[in-house]
Amino acid sequence: MTDFSQGDIIKINGFKNLFVIVSKNAYIRATKTFHVCPVLEKVDEGPLHIFVEGIKHRKGIVICEQMKLIDPDARGCMRVDRLDYGTLMNVSDALQGIFEYD
Repeated sequence: MTDFSQGDIIKINGFKNLFVIVSKNAYIRATKTFHVCPVLEKVDEGPLHIFVEGIKHRKGIVICEQMKLIDPDARGCMRVDRLDYGTLMNVSDALQGIFEYD
């Protein structure tokens, strides 16, 4: 497995769009898997649709409610960009808001 980290923007073989890794690094190391959310281009921003721009200027809207678990050994994954820490915090806050109790 290539060394992937939270905040990496990746390409997964068989998919046109990009994905952002949202799992904590400790989870990735322990399980050798990670959760991703799709990054789409033609979607409106909203509470769970967060605009991101990577450090290499890849842009899109992270669709937080579409989180999926990926085994990178079973799928071809390649890092193409990375989110800065502030943007990663915005995405993480939106994800956490989905699972908080009322």
